[in-house]
Amino acid sequence: MAPGPTCTLSVDRQGVATIVLTNPPVNALHPDVLSALQNLLEECHSRADVKAVVITGSGKNFCAGFDIAQFAAQSPEKVKESVSGASQILTRVLEEGAKPTVAAIQGVALGGGCEVAAACNARVCTPDAKIGLPELQLGIIPGFGGTQRLPRLVGLQTGLELILTSKSVKGAKAHSLGLVDEIAKTPQELLATAKAVALDLASGKRKRVRTLDREDRLEPKDIAKMILGIAREQTKKRAPNVQHPLLCIDAIEAGVLNGGKAGLAAETAAFNEAARLPAHKALVNIFFAMRGTKKVKGVSDGTKLAVPKRKLGTVAVIGGGLMGSGIATASLEAGMSVVLKEINQKFLDAGVSRIRSNLTSRVKKGKLTEQKLEQMMQRLKGVLTYDRRDFQQVDIVVEAVIEVVGLKQQIFKDLEEVCRPDCILSTNTSTIDITLIAQKMRQPERIIGAHFFSPAHVMPLLEIVRSSQTPADVTRDLLRYGSQIRKTPVVVGNCTGFAVNRVFFPYTMAAMLLADAGVDAFRIDRVVQRAFGMPIGPFRLTDLVGGDVSKHVGGNFLLSFPERTYGNPSGQIAQLNDKKWFGEKTARGFYRYDKGEKKRTKAVKDLEAIGPVFQKSAQHAQTHLGVPSLLGVSDRDIVEMIFYPVVNEACRVLAEGIVEKPKDMDIASVMSMGFPAYRGGLVHWADAECGAAHIAARLQTFAKMFPQQSGFFVPCEYLLNCAYRGVPLSQGQAFYQSPVSRL
Repeated sequence: MAPGPTCTLSVDRQGVATIVLTNPPVNALHPDVLSALQNLLEECHSRADVKAVVITGSGKNFCAGFDIAQFAAQSPEKVKESVSGASQILTRVLEEGAKPTVAAIQGVALGGGCEVAAACNARVCTPDAKIGLPELQLGIIPGFGGTQRLPRLVGLQTGLELILTSKSVKGAKAHSLGLVDEIAKTPQELLATAKAVALDLASGKRKRVRTLDREDRLEPKDIAKMILGIAREQTKKRAPNVQHPLLCIDAIEAGVLNGGKAGLAAETAAFNEAARLPAHKALVNIFFAMRGTKKVKGVSDGTKLAVPKRKLGTVAVIGGGLMGSGIATASLEAGMSVVLKEINQKFLDAGVSRIRSNLTSRVKKGKLTEQKLEQMMQRLKGVLTYDRRDFQQVDIVVEAVIEVVGLKQQIFKDLEEVCRPDCILSTNTSTIDITLIAQKMRQPERIIGAHFFSPAHVMPLLEIVRSSQTPADVTRDLLRYGSQIRKTPVVVGNCTGFAVNRVFFPYTMAAMLLADAGVDAFRIDRVVQRAFGMPIGPFRLTDLVGGDVSKHVGGNFLLSFPERTYGNPSGQIAQLNDKKWFGEKTARGFYRYDKGEKKRTKAVKDLEAIGPVFQKSAQHAQTHLGVPSLLGVSDRDIVEMIFYPVVNEACRVLAEGIVEKPKDMDIASVMSMGFPAYRGGLVHWADAECGAAHIAARLQTFAKMFPQQSGFFVPCEYLLNCAYRGVPLSQGQAFYQSPVSRL
């Protein structure tokens, strides 16, 4: 049995004690690790043969922070006790103890790991070490003294930026900022360098510094107040619906104005307050949801499969448009070779140019060198035919052409002839049933969906769509491909729209329905974006996706789910398509798109141009479709009318088993549609802030308000079942067996 979380101690002949944080693989600060660290430090301070102490981590990492599993395993009160106690311990035995302490950092020193290092009297790291405080991503604030010590090491302005953005810095940057004192040239030299610094501190050759007492890097208090005020205003503007970043600023301010010890007390109080807020529970849900997507029943849950893992070195991308070039870019960045197939030289050249442009943008941001860009481009081969010499080398194919069933069917018929039998054949379709695409194949079970979101090299989600025939080993290896190209893969079932697009098809339709009922469309966008927290509203999203694409996708849902969709033949999208106003790509849509001084596209409301479109749509809807004219609609009404139909469709997806776990739906909604992470994902939000009974009741009210469109709002059986039983939607799969009568 592997040893539990702990720390180990050794003392060398020179009198340097080395304490090793031991909780593989990332040495998370489990309460047992913190307890062992305290006991060993107290022992070192009392031993005559110990001159100084070096703290390091086992394996390749220093420490990735507090053990997040404790948020789920312990009560909030217990977690608060652990954090508060650790803050005091670090100050007493690590920073102010009898013997000087040095942190020897390799790998990651994040969150609590960074705070442990900051509490030491000096820090040494490797060039590639990664140091930072990402706690705000979990809805809390640094609780082990990070709000006080980081600004004292790097200055208030830089400290605020690092903490509020959850940015981490690497070795050289950390040294230039003052976060670390020395850099070891190689990992092998790390411990020796740290020990040398420790002996210098013990002998007085190097001045011992207690970080909490430092003020030399802090700005004068009048300037500090100004900096803190600006940070507070920017935070309110950037994240108007969350409180924990403001609590963090409050804690930092208390320390800057009243001293480090007062700051620690303020930090503990702010941490406890943040831990009580809904955002903390929501963001922890997202943390665990992200890590749970790769565990798929019968595939990657420990099940042993007969087919060994495939080599995934070369991918063929069919189609070099925006989506295909993005997929190729992500694959090249992951170290793979890419075969890009197009139908003619013009399209092929355009695809290659897009890939180079994608990579060049990374160079401009300092995330890629010109040399590496050229090395990546050397691994790209453009082709115009299905030459066996090219496709026999391919391990996985991703088809990314336009959504035309016949074209896709022919492509997979051709691919089946030229690719190896073990090659994964996947389609990037966003809505089409994958078994329909496979109808002309000799082995239709080979096909699997690999649905990327645009832009594919940026968006983090990959929907893996499997049918009832898809072999488990194909799903397993496509999961590996997703991880290899740094995507979060979510396995879903096969249906029109799969999980994300199917669940969110009511999102835009509800907005169109409300606009037809007389609600100002730009107000809808404003409420959904500013009040609720989506990146952009539904009308702005339609412009971004493209009105022509929206019309095509909406048509698929009208055909598949006619009983619960809203369609207006004289609606806004239909009129915009007639005008060839497809959104951003044509500079006209629901908004007008102008180029600003910095050549950035700006969305502008052009009421004179778009007003007649809304008027004609509303007139037809109210005259021929029975849509009422709504007056006095509140912001809350708008949010509920937009999102409750989305929750309703998510319930159907859960009932049908299209997603295996509710948390998969949560992470998919956040990573694809930009559902606010601080709301925990779609299902979590529905449970935490609304509840099944309230959602069902409101949908029934909406159905009565729109009698001729009632099918759009009528709550599904899964939702009614949860409301009737009083169980959360996230637990409804365990109880959903048969329909219940309408409430």
